[in-house]
Formats: sequence, structure tokens, C-alpha cells
Amino acid sequence: MSICPRCKRPLEDEEAYICCAGAELRWRCEDCHKVSEGFAFPYGQCPHCKGKLELLERGAIKGDAAMEAVRKAFEIELGGHAFYDRAARDAKDPQLQDLFSRFAEMEKEHMHTLSKRYHADLPEATGEFTLDRAAIFAGVDGKPEDPANLFRIAIAFEQRAVDFFTREGQKAPAGSVESELYKELAAEEREHVELLGTEYRRWSAGKAGIL
Repeated sequence: MSICPRCKRPLEDEEAYICCAGAELRWRCEDCHKVSEGFAFPYGQCPHCKGKLELLERGAIKGDAAMEAVRKAFEIELGGHAFYDRAARDAKDPQLQDLFSRFAEMEKEHMHTLSKRYHADLPEATGEFTLDRAAIFAGVDGKPEDPANLFRIAIAFEQRAVDFFTREGQKAPAGSVESELYKELAAEEREHVELLGTEYRRWSAGKAGIL
């Protein structure tokens, strides 16, 4: 009996066959532009907004404008990770400590996803970071005595990223690689805003988070 060289499962006969073991494809939603990785999705719908998925076939990112879009994405993710990591250490509420630790891990996983998706080396995170610095960048007053302010800073931080990518995408030439990249990146950050908003509402109501 023959063995599939890819998945190592036995083959019943010598007829031609297709082995999809370990195959992962990239899909982009035609409506929200969110990119998803996976072999297939129910009904071919976006898992985030139920829009129609299209197969994303794109090689390595080339060109200064496209590279700048990816570089900016990593810059924002690094900032987000640094903020969540610091917020987890500074928060007095154990629930917030746990929640922001999970956000920090989420950002780290997201950077790994971006690194794999856009064929870019994963940058190193910086060590020290202050919450006041994040508050200034997000345009929110720093109120260390107010734990809810951590959420306000985080949401403003992510919304600023959405606005930036949306604005840059509108300025980029229609149909260009960088235009599509900015749409994808805006969709990623928009998902973060929605998740943070949900977590904030649940925390305010005394409910457990969904992460």
C-alpha cells in the first residue's frame, strides 16, 4: 500500500489524488476587507461580517509605498503591545490585570500573523513604556486613578489606527497594492476597536470578558 508523502496516510489505490493536509489559504472579504487564514469557511462567508470571501493571491510585498504600509502596521502593533503590557503591570484591579495581559498576548499573536501574511521579519518589542505616553498619543487625558481610563486610551489608540489606515487608503492610487493593504489593515484595527468596546461594556457591567 502506498503512503501519501505529505500527510503520511495510506492510499487505497494508485489513482490520482489530492492531499490538502496542512493547506492554508488566505481570503479577503469583499465587504469589510478583513483577511482570514484557513482552508475553507462555512458557506464561503467572512467569519467577521458574513460578506463574500475572495481568494487572496499575492506574493511578497514590494515597493516603497507598500512596504511603508506594512511598516506602519508593525509600528502600531508594537505600540499596542507595549501599552497593554504596561497597563497589565500598572493596573490595581486583578480583573484588569488579567484582561490587559490577554490583550498583550493578542497583539503578539497578531504581529506573528502579520509577519507570516506579509512576509516581514517580526520586530523586537521595546522594554520600557509609560501609560502617559500612550495617553498623549491617543489624545486622551491620563487619569491613573481611573481604571476605566485604560479602556478609553486603548480604544482611542486603536481607533486612531483605523482612521490612519482608512485615510492613507483613500490617498493611495485606486487598485494599487498599498491601497488594498491599507483597507486590510484598517479592517484589522476596526476589529480591535469592536473587541475593546465589548470588553469595556462587560467590565463596566461586572461581567467576565469574552477573551
